[in-house]
Amino acid sequence: MTQTLLRGKDWIETPDWTKEELETVLDCSSELKRMFALGMPHRLLQDKTLFMMFFEQSTRTRNSTEAGMTQLGGHAHDLTPDKMQISHGETPKDTGKVLSRYGHGIAIRNCFYGMGNKYIREVAEHATIPIVNLQCDVDHPCQAIADLMTVREKFGTNSKGLKMTVAWTYAPSYARPLSVPQGLAWLMPRFGIDLTIAYPKEFYLMPHTMEAARKFAAESGSTVKVVHDMDEAFRGADVVYPKSWGCHQYLFDQGVPEDQKKPQGMALLNKYKDWICDERRMALAAKHAVYMHPLPADRGSEVTDAVIDGPQSIVFDEAENRLHTVKAIMALTMGGRP
Repeated sequence: MTQTLLRGKDWIETPDWTKEELETVLDCSSELKRMFALGMPHRLLQDKTLFMMFFEQSTRTRNSTEAGMTQLGGHAHDLTPDKMQISHGETPKDTGKVLSRYGHGIAIRNCFYGMGNKYIREVAEHATIPIVNLQCDVDHPCQAIADLMTVREKFGTNSKGLKMTVAWTYAPSYARPLSVPQGLAWLMPRFGIDLTIAYPKEFYLMPHTMEAARKFAAESGSTVKVVHDMDEAFRGADVVYPKSWGCHQYLFDQGVPEDQKKPQGMALLNKYKDWICDERRMALAAKHAVYMHPLPADRGSEVTDAVIDGPQSIVFDEAENRLHTVKAIMALTMGGRP
């Protein structure tokens, strides 16, 4: 751990943080995980308040963040637009300024395509307390850092040369955000992990995220590869991360009208129902390979029960680490050294 002065820093996208700062988050996450396991009090944010603003539903993010604030000695307000004046047009600027007067941190989930990241950054521009991105349309940094922690727990902290596959899967809903695969594309190559991303040709990611991923790979000596064959992507992988996402960028680039995006998106989605993680595909990966998913997984569409409930699945270890990493992020940004 070499960088510890993180008080007041926003957690919006992982590229905003240096590798040293990310290592500090991982170190603190591991320490807080040990303390949680031992039942040791760690009230690092005693009497502090976090405002959680959710524009979408959540299980892991909402509960890990709220439980984390309680365990750190603080309190989290669970807010949705209908509980606030956002529903009546209050601006991100005014929301950020007002909540800054009442507490010590603001955490936001807003995944609306083309809007979420902009909204969070506008709140951050005017707030005087740290902002935590609980997922937007561009990045899911809380998920990505928990995933990295989980990979390092299973394979060691020297992840150089580890082969990870992030593969698109079919699911009955086209509208899932791009932020999970994009977050992985940004973070994993910085730690030396060779990343393969597989998807049908219409389900590509935002161009600027892939440009940044390739830049990070060049700096660390890792690789980023894109393929359009799920079997090819699985062959020899140490970590497989099959997950559904929408064709948002394709529909945007094609100029599809808003009212046509859902039917056209569903038509594209239904072309690829065979993109599922099953036992046959798991057998293509390395014998020691692990299966990861951010959850909720669409059983029977994204993955078979035999895989997600099988011995190679580490999805619940991964889900648990959402708690420890978000606690580290909050403790470092809302507490820490003055």
